[in-house]
Amino acid sequence: MPTEVMFYGGNILLGVALAIDAFSVSLANGLNEPCMKTRRLCLISGMFAFFQALMPFIGWILLTNIIQYFKALEAWIPWIALVLLSALGIKMLLDGIKNKDCCQECGCAPRLGFWALVVQGIATSIDALSAGINFGTYNDMGEFLPYTLMSAIVAALVIALVTFIICACGVQIGKKTGTKLAGKASILGGVILIAIGIEIFITGII
Repeated sequence: MPTEVMFYGGNILLGVALAIDAFSVSLANGLNEPCMKTRRLCLISGMFAFFQALMPFIGWILLTNIIQYFKALEAWIPWIALVLLSALGIKMLLDGIKNKDCCQECGCAPRLGFWALVVQGIATSIDALSAGINFGTYNDMGEFLPYTLMSAIVAALVIALVTFIICACGVQIGKKTGTKLAGKASILGGVILIAIGIEIFITGII
């Protein structure tokens, strides 16, 4: 199989795997904002894409420079994701309960601000730091060779594109479902965020 096909195919699959949590959170965002405009949809998808590309790239930098520090940080990753997503989920859940009798189409349901979206992006991508450790290939002798800088950048961009597409689909699905659920959508979105935080935590400590 040509090296280019293996490179792009492998990173596309990696992007899909890394984007699963971001997809679920995007779904929750769509549930919370069923009348979301295209511009905001692109903002949310772009935010997840940015961090899903950034974290593996940072992991690659750690691999090639300061791997000993990454090992110390790795144990905290599940805890960070759990705290960040649970905090946002609880906020969305409480807002949903407060406004459960309010129709979201009238625009009275609060939406997450820019920095809350940044926190979501970090929380759902921080475990992708570990993926950057695998940014490399094996030679004929079975030795692991880290990617060059250009290859690492291209791999991160591939992951970003895959994440953007997957998250855009998640938001769209959430929007359509949220319209039908009306005021209860924010409650479901909050539950999803908390569940994703717990899932990342359990997966990380096992």
